[in-house]
Amino acid sequence: MISFYIDLERGATKVLHKTIKGFPLGVVLLFLLSIFPLLSLIPPGIPLTHDGQDHLARIANFYMGLKDGIMIPRWAANLNWGYGHPILMFLYPLPSYSASLFHFLGASLTDSLKLVFAFSFVLSGFAMYYWIKNVFNHEAGLIAGFLYMFAPYRFVDLYVRGAIGEHTAFIFVPLIALSMLKLAKEYKVVWMIIYAFSIALLFLSHNALSIMFLPFCVFYAGFLIFTHPKKSRLLLLYSLGALWGVGLSAFFLFPAFFEGKYTLRDIVTRGEYATRFVENPFRFFYSPWNYGGSGQFSVELGILQIVGVVSAAILLLLTKAKKMKIFIGACLLFFLASLFLMLSYSQFLYQTFSVLQKFQFPWRFLSMSVFFAPILCAFTVYLINDKRLRFMIFVIVAILGIITYYPQFQANGYVSRRDSFYFSIYEGTTDTGESAPIWSVRFMEKMADRQIEIVEGSGVITQISRDTRSHIYTIDANETVRVLENTLFFPGWDVLVDGHKVDIQFQDPQFRGLMTFFVEPGTHSIRVVFRETKLRSISNAITILALTGIIPLILLRKRIRL
Repeated sequence: MISFYIDLERGATKVLHKTIKGFPLGVVLLFLLSIFPLLSLIPPGIPLTHDGQDHLARIANFYMGLKDGIMIPRWAANLNWGYGHPILMFLYPLPSYSASLFHFLGASLTDSLKLVFAFSFVLSGFAMYYWIKNVFNHEAGLIAGFLYMFAPYRFVDLYVRGAIGEHTAFIFVPLIALSMLKLAKEYKVVWMIIYAFSIALLFLSHNALSIMFLPFCVFYAGFLIFTHPKKSRLLLLYSLGALWGVGLSAFFLFPAFFEGKYTLRDIVTRGEYATRFVENPFRFFYSPWNYGGSGQFSVELGILQIVGVVSAAILLLLTKAKKMKIFIGACLLFFLASLFLMLSYSQFLYQTFSVLQKFQFPWRFLSMSVFFAPILCAFTVYLINDKRLRFMIFVIVAILGIITYYPQFQANGYVSRRDSFYFSIYEGTTDTGESAPIWSVRFMEKMADRQIEIVEGSGVITQISRDTRSHIYTIDANETVRVLENTLFFPGWDVLVDGHKVDIQFQDPQFRGLMTFFVEPGTHSIRVVFRETKLRSISNAITILALTGIIPLILLRKRIRL
């Protein structure tokens, strides 16, 4: 059913929104427009990107863990030539959970990954739209939602890098901002829940982007508190919600942070940022589209975004509203800061504040540019009083966006492999070695002849069963033997002989990073098992406790007053 909402303003009748089954026409258009960049996901296979195949191998190992009954998979058993790898402990798990759900429902691994990309792309646009709609107005929200999706770096993530974590994280920053704004206006339990879960899901989407956007989230919370009549109340709500979000993501967040010291992370990534700066600021305005690696692919901001940002900067000088000046002025400063941090001129900041080095690639701050540019563009539309003119501007921007950015949402080719390829032994770690255990070599180079073997003494070993976290054998040892388990050691691995824990040696230069142990003469059962450390168990308990907190909020939502 098609209906029209009529707005009487200044004595004139103006058509404001046209809706289709209750959805504003602009929202329907935003959804239809979001489909255009995703058409290149339709052909068989996965687009040929830097990380696409590696993500499929990670997801396959993650799914294997889930299938083995492990709710929080941390060990990738088939990576690194079958020696295993702890990458899942440090890799943002939300995309893997999402893709695993699609795969469980019947989609292939390749299609599951493409579905995560597609849903993330569309949902990010709608999250930005609904937030900016509440900040400004409907048409400004449409502009922001569209330009948030249609930005060159979004297509770099999608069709060049295959950066599924960053792509997913783009959903939750505007969702956090929207829930904070709604909490300031309505005090409803549902927005408290959305706020906490959005924070948690941002952490679970991408580690680096969570830290990168933290200053803005703190600023926006402070801005809303400062302009609110009940400052203490809002501060308490934001603080409790943030703590709840951290608690919800604790199962991943705490082990990833505190157990990183057991990896080669700081050694492999040390000083890497210094070689990854954008060498010329003019590349922000124009850099040819290509599918090369770091330093080669486009870091262009987008002509529509540039025009909008420049217009916003000029109009900001003419704006008299104090609150608007603060908010837009801050967004402009964040935008400019993101550009500065990508240039080598900012190297002194990286040396002063070592946390910046954790981002590895300074050009990753394009994620911030992508976020703040649509807000500034929306501000210019918000200042136009005529609603029809605002909508016409949205239509013009949409047409220009499709025409201008069309070459950028094309795949460079496709890779088609059966799921069995990704579920089998994978000849690599799927990272640059930063997640490798500190006691091991950075990369294994070939598959082991046997999964377990006797390297000193004589005897016979028989494999009983093997899954992602438990390897069970029997051994008939003629004498005291030294056994080599061809699995990398990482905290959590234990070896039990006849149910009793035995010492593991994992620093022998001859078997660097691999587990060896001694077994006395006779027939014995051996179990090599990967368990949760005390830290991981506590982190899991915190998450479970945080999850249970949603039950009374839902049951008593009508009685609870925030």
